[in-house]
Amino acid sequence: MLKRHAAFEKLSPSYLFPEIQRRKEAYLKENPDTELISFGIGDTVLPLPPVIAEALARAALELGTEKGYTGYGKEQGLRPLREGLVSRFYPQFSPDETFISDGAKSDLGRLQALFGGNLTVGIQDPAYPVYFDGSILQGVEEIKLLPCTPKNNFFPTLPSGIDLLYFCNPNNPTGKACTHEELEKIVAYAKKNNTLILYDSAYAAFIQDPNLPKTIYEIPGAEEVAIEIGSFSKMAGFTGIRLGWTVIPQKLTFSCGSPIAKDFHRFASTIFNGASNIAQKGGIAALTDTGYAALQNNITYTQENAALLKEAFSKMGYTVYGGDNAPYLWIATPGRQSWDVFQEFLEEKHLIVTPGKGYGPSGEHFIRASAFGYRSTLQKIIAERQNV
Repeated sequence: MLKRHAAFEKLSPSYLFPEIQRRKEAYLKENPDTELISFGIGDTVLPLPPVIAEALARAALELGTEKGYTGYGKEQGLRPLREGLVSRFYPQFSPDETFISDGAKSDLGRLQALFGGNLTVGIQDPAYPVYFDGSILQGVEEIKLLPCTPKNNFFPTLPSGIDLLYFCNPNNPTGKACTHEELEKIVAYAKKNNTLILYDSAYAAFIQDPNLPKTIYEIPGAEEVAIEIGSFSKMAGFTGIRLGWTVIPQKLTFSCGSPIAKDFHRFASTIFNGASNIAQKGGIAALTDTGYAALQNNITYTQENAALLKEAFSKMGYTVYGGDNAPYLWIATPGRQSWDVFQEFLEEKHLIVTPGKGYGPSGEHFIRASAFGYRSTLQKIIAERQNV
């Protein structure tokens, strides 16, 4: 008889967002007429720009023709899409160093499986739960949580002995966006300690300050120590379409000298048949000059929401971090357990936020609010719920 994977004994019984949904449904069952407004899960709501939606529609319609039908695509992704990513974000690399995925979360999982559990992992605390949970599932025995708090400006102290460092910038959940100098410290650390950086840039498109780096490869030498994982989900509104990418520079090798990209390609080809051809056609459209300009309107809209929320929470007496170069606000609730604050917002204010504890021990006494939403709803909440 099959034995249960021992790693599941170490996981929290429920992933963060399903637990939020469970509590929401339980409350609505008892209070069916209540209108709940969500600042919780970071899901996009704005319609796709027409140029992108039309590209997706054309791609789907082409499949209904003999000439336009396509079956399996290349596991690494359509060449025009990889060329578009390199042209738009990574001119120093070739398309062969770029891999298309069905989302950043999926490629993070594939990378975790590729590297296995026989290593020491460093993770920002608080952080996206997948870094920690995925490491547990791969059997990683030593995980070093790196506290990121207001006291250190949400930038961690890095101990020696880390083989794999997860680094999300701008950070989810704190909204912290690093300076060039801070990323230079990360790269220098990785070089000195033979550490590989898994750099999650899913929210880079929301960086508004032109003086801040949007990719780790703006830092000299980063191509020797870093893999960057990107996403169309928040940048282009593809949360339900599923499309992302991973950059693995040719200079990256294992200790034996074998290229990491070669093994990743072999591994991914075994378990992954490639992202949807339709989604990739939409991605190509998003990276054109017209498409990229159009999606900036949605990004600007979301950041304007973040500014309104930040002002509203600040006026109500909360200390608020983030929101300037990321779509998330990190709101301090000193001395209070974050799940208790979540429940209070749910039951008394009819607002759904995300408890900071779900992102790690350093997230306790904070809640996260998402700026994804419609402006009219946001303005209504601010007007009606002045005592948030």
